[in-house]
Amino acid sequence: MNTQSLKALFDSKGGYAALVLRVPVGLILAAHGAQKLFGWFGGYGLEGTGQWMASIGLAPGYLMALLAGSAEFFGGLALVAGLLTRPAALVSAFTMLVAIFSVHVSNGLFMSNNGYEYALSLFAVTLSLTIQGAGKLAVDNVILERAVGSKSGKPTLGR
Repeated sequence: MNTQSLKALFDSKGGYAALVLRVPVGLILAAHGAQKLFGWFGGYGLEGTGQWMASIGLAPGYLMALLAGSAEFFGGLALVAGLLTRPAALVSAFTMLVAIFSVHVSNGLFMSNNGYEYALSLFAVTLSLTIQGAGKLAVDNVILERAVGSKSGKPTLGR
């Protein structure tokens, strides 16, 4: 990858605000993904989630549960660490759009009616992270420093 591409992927001016968004939303997404994938935290696991997804027209249900659960679980963990933040946030944002339009939109805005307000909030945060990147205290910063520093001849971390 060239320096320009690396900067586009890893560089961020998000500061601590991005960190404040990344960590709790990443934990929430990872927990929801764990419900779908492993049946943790009262979830139904892949089999149960897949059956439900098929019943609402997201077929094949098992594959859709695997994709949504993986996007949430692994994407959430990546957000917490600030690792490949932009791609993880983008996949998570897309997953939230699918949830909004396939499950929640017909119920209106409010969560009390199984509406889309919560998924919309997660969509807004993940879209924001897609745009601004990881911010402070992120693995992305280490990757960028090592990659760009090594190409420019500047010292890099750990050397």
